[in-house]
Amino acid sequence: MPISDNYKGETAFLDLSEGFADEVKAANFPKTLLRFRNDRAAASVGLYELSDDEWIDHFGRFTPLPNTIQTPLAQRYHGHQFRNYNPDIGDGRGFLFAQMRDTQGRLMDLGTKGSGTTPYSRSGDGRLTLKGGVREIMASEMLNALGTYTSDTFSLIETGEQLVRGDEPSPTRSAVMVRLTHSHIRIGTFQRHAYFSDTERLNKLVEYCLKYYYDEMPFGSAADRALLFLERVMERVAEQAADLMAAGYVHGVLNTDNINITGEIFDFGPWRLLSHMDLNFTAAYFDEQGLYAFGRQADALHWNIYQLAGALADIAEEKALKEVLSAFPSQYFSALRTRLLRRLGVKEKGQKIDDAVLKLVNDYMITEKAPYERFFYDWYGGQLAETRFRKSPEEAKYLGDQYNDMRAALLSYDPVKPDFGDHQYFQAGRPCTLLIEEVEQIWAEIAHHDNWQLFHNKLSQINNMASALKAPSI
Repeated sequence: MPISDNYKGETAFLDLSEGFADEVKAANFPKTLLRFRNDRAAASVGLYELSDDEWIDHFGRFTPLPNTIQTPLAQRYHGHQFRNYNPDIGDGRGFLFAQMRDTQGRLMDLGTKGSGTTPYSRSGDGRLTLKGGVREIMASEMLNALGTYTSDTFSLIETGEQLVRGDEPSPTRSAVMVRLTHSHIRIGTFQRHAYFSDTERLNKLVEYCLKYYYDEMPFGSAADRALLFLERVMERVAEQAADLMAAGYVHGVLNTDNINITGEIFDFGPWRLLSHMDLNFTAAYFDEQGLYAFGRQADALHWNIYQLAGALADIAEEKALKEVLSAFPSQYFSALRTRLLRRLGVKEKGQKIDDAVLKLVNDYMITEKAPYERFFYDWYGGQLAETRFRKSPEEAKYLGDQYNDMRAALLSYDPVKPDFGDHQYFQAGRPCTLLIEEVEQIWAEIAHHDNWQLFHNKLSQINNMASALKAPSI
């Protein structure tokens, strides 16, 4: 394969040695038909120069990449699933395939989904539906465009098998997916070792994560390291909660085995993007109690961080752990303020003023059940938004006397980018959305006619939005 100067293979996970994963083999698929390759993500880890044949060889047949892990590893973890502890899970249809450095110097993982059975597959077939892969591409690309911290869907290859599933028409087409993310180590990874009272591995895992994901040298006592690690993870997860809310994204399965220790949104399940503001909306049909409803996501993630603290309780004092945990609400609200202002495309004025304005916005959106993307599109750019909101289908609501204060406040903000209105995205007069009806229509064309045009059109629209927003880093 052509090796880019930017490709830097790593084997850091092997530093953990025995007890953290099991060697596995990838399934031998009947076909390997390339459906999606993420060249933007590939460029970030030096793999952009791969030909399509080489791409299929590595990400459909899983021939090892150079200078990295040579045998796939199914990671061991436990987790709370809808707050019920499950010790019988782990990587059941995926594995850690490779590690490398990205252009920022960060350690990155390439992990799979649908690559075959592992010791943790239980009664599952270890496979992924093509529809599931298509949905994950669209979700990760949309979230990336909105400026959230998310994994990238790196590759999707159709595999030629017919799968039977209880929650969609069967038989259905199959695929194998590869995901690029900063880490696949989860809160549930720590829970597993705590479950077995394995403080040696807990300590080793804390040190590994501090070194490779937080650039922290593991100085001090084991307790000090555990507290520092909890602080760092909590900061990232508070930001993740803010990302979910600002994007209008409903995760659906915020279980501890789906939350990684670097805070990226990943492991997409029955996700939804809100059509309109609804704090009680749930994405998973089986979430009958609304545990992971849109408005409860921050609470759910805070609860998950408590479970991480519980897993660290054998190596740090409970009182000190609780002191760390108490900072989550303030971290979350600070991150949410920053992200909502970014979504509005305006410069900060100061915490007190910004909080008051965002409360007016929140009250409006809840009262009027505002179309989520439409609101942020109409009001993007503060003082430069008036012409746009007056052309919106929502104009009459915006002009209601009860919203005079909100209008005046939003129009008083300076835009982050004064020339944003020249972009074709804002000239079009409507926001890019990714609602369930659109996703189902895209899939129907693929399923019934093998027509991928709507899929590519939507990705083009998402990329156009990303270009217009160019969300500043946080």
